This record gives sequence, structure tokens and C-alpha cells, in this order.
Amino acid sequence: MIQSELLRDKGILIVTPEGPLEKSDFEQLAKEIDPFIAAKGRLTGVMIYTKSFPGWDSFGAFLSHLRFVADHHRQIERVAIVTDSQFRKILPRIADHFAKAQIRDFEFAQKAPALAWLETG
Repeated sequence: MIQSELLRDKGILIVTPEGPLEKSDFEQLAKEIDPFIAAKGRLTGVMIYTKSFPGWDSFGAFLSHLRFVADHHRQIERVAIVTDSQFRKILPRIADHFAKAQIRDFEFAQKAPALAWLETG
């Protein structure tokens, strides 16, 4: 499950996974940000904020995640991965191959610096 908060004035989406990611999570995120992107043309940034990466509840959820990235990466300038999970060191290298956004990792305690970096996008 994913909790999300769209900071409309900054054009930043903060997503907080709270358990294994589900297919419906990405459908809900798209419903939340697609109207904003249609109106503004893009998101300044996305912050993924979680102490540890929870994984996916199914292969279908993993595919939905990939589809979400494929459908939205051109409209997102920056992605901040804010976590203490070792996954944060791997994800930017993987994502660089198929995402247009700048991607940077931060330790979990660095939420404020991560937000400041996103705002400069």
C-alpha cells in the first residue's frame, strides 16, 4: 500500500510505501497525478520516502510499477529516493537506463535536504 501527498504549489509528489506495493497503488497514483500533469505539463519531482523498501505483493504489481514509470517518466524532472534500505544505492543505477528524470538517493533522515533538491528542479 502507498500513501501519497501531492504538494500542488511545488509540483512534488511524496509517496510513502506502507507495505508491499500493489497493482492498485499505481492506478491510484496515476489518477492523482495525471490531472495535475495535464494542467501543468509536468511534476517537478517525486519523493519516495520509506525506511525500508517493502517490495511488491505480486508480479502483476511489479509490472504495474514498470508501466507507471514508463507512462510518467517524461513528465517528472527529478526523483529523490529517501530510505535507509540498501535498495537506494541500486535503484538510481537501474532507473538511469529507462527513466528520463534525474534520480538521487538520500538517507532516511535527509527528508528536508531531499525536498530542497526536488524544489530546485
